[in-house]
Amino acid sequence: MDRTLIERLNRDARHIAWRFGLRYRLIEAERANVTRRFGVCYDDGVIKIRLRHAVTGRPLRYSSLVSTLCHELAHLRYFNHGLRFRAFNQQLLEFARAEKIYRPGNADPTPDRKVPDAPIRSTGRTTRSGRPVQLSLF
Repeated sequence: MDRTLIERLNRDARHIAWRFGLRYRLIEAERANVTRRFGVCYDDGVIKIRLRHAVTGRPLRYSSLVSTLCHELAHLRYFNHGLRFRAFNQQLLEFARAEKIYRPGNADPTPDRKVPDAPIRSTGRTTRSGRPVQLSLF
């Protein structure tokens, strides 16, 4: 089930990113033991999204996942939570809603789209452990 969600998120992310000229490398599931955040964006273009509720372990609603996805995609342009970031995040959500990707409170959409891949060039920065550097928000 998680693999299906990630595949769907990747497809929808490509569609949203293509529309706004955003480049990322990969959308993947956050580790199961991460409970303090819903998503994270690294400077190498990897976006991780938590797929399950931190307490119950149940899958999160797809609209919640898309909301997190749009938030993390917005960080590709603005690496903070300022006014421009919030306005851009809202644009992403509005586009996703118009495309029937983001439908809070409704049944999950399942449209098939063919959009170009949106690769990102890695900055190549890593931590001492060799892991990519998380984008700094402040």
